[in-house]
Amino acid sequence: MTRIAGVHGALAPHRYSQHDVTDMVARTCLPDGADRRLLDRLHRGARVDTRHTALPLERYGDFKDFGAVNDAFIEAAVPLGAETVSGALDTAGLSPRDVDLLMFTSVTGIAAPSVDARLVGRLGLRPDVKRVPMFGLGCVAGAAGIARIHDYLLGRPDDVAVLLSVELCSLTFQRDDVSPANLVATALFGDGAAAVVACGARRRAEGPVVIDTRSHLYPDTEEAMGWDIGGSGFRIVLDASVPDLVRKNLAANVDGFLADHGLTREDITAWVCHPGGPKVLEAVEEVLDLPDGALDVTWRSLAAVGNLSSSSILHVLRDTLAERRPPAGTPGLLLAMGPGFCSELVLVRW
Repeated sequence: MTRIAGVHGALAPHRYSQHDVTDMVARTCLPDGADRRLLDRLHRGARVDTRHTALPLERYGDFKDFGAVNDAFIEAAVPLGAETVSGALDTAGLSPRDVDLLMFTSVTGIAAPSVDARLVGRLGLRPDVKRVPMFGLGCVAGAAGIARIHDYLLGRPDDVAVLLSVELCSLTFQRDDVSPANLVATALFGDGAAAVVACGARRRAEGPVVIDTRSHLYPDTEEAMGWDIGGSGFRIVLDASVPDLVRKNLAANVDGFLADHGLTREDITAWVCHPGGPKVLEAVEEVLDLPDGALDVTWRSLAAVGNLSSSSILHVLRDTLAERRPPAGTPGLLLAMGPGFCSELVLVRW
């Protein structure tokens, strides 16, 4: 039994309306005098009202290469990660010295030493803390990270594990790129971080219990989502088939997983879903035949901060616990999808 003892979300320091971000993208991505009607339509349709960015908007036209962008990632990710882990430990009533494992995930920047290593001394973690930096899981990594720290704690029930996600998606927007995929990314993604503190079965803690997890990797879908990495950094791969992949696969995955625990969709009292974007969320609602309002917390998160990649589902989990906490002892399901193409399911008891 793994117990989620604390969840904390943080946002990058600069907050802007969707209109302000759209204007920045028009300046940095479109040629002078270009028709911006497609950009405006995509940004209006994203159902995002405001977003946070790591840097002031006027800075985004200054970068010349991937090295400069990645330096900005490291400079912003370390303090934001420190703030987030501290907040999650405070929520859990634990200290940095209690942490036995620190897992770090991001798909919007790279560092060696990794960001988790840079946080050990800054936060006062023990020098023997175990570290697991993860890259490449993208939007699914929030749910997958909870699943993997659950796996760890099953074998070490006296331990405390922390999952940290920092995603500075705005730093991946490609300048002078008018492709639909890049314009969709600039419409949806924002910058933020989240941390989860989890305790093994022999640690006293309060919070939801992780019952089981399930991973699904769909064959021949590697080209549906991911990065093409080049001199300008991370160029997004985002195929229009993603909502159809959700419709084709998700219901059978969810139903089979729940059936293994004697449950059906009707038993789930809260759905904690990654806000992948309007078309993806509509596909989830449709294929799972969810009741009205089942994804309200997810829709509100998308509108307020955009898609934070792996951090988003952890923000939705935090908001569910704070604003719409389900009845104690009832089952809930966390679900996210990402590059691979893949999905991750986490069954919890509230």
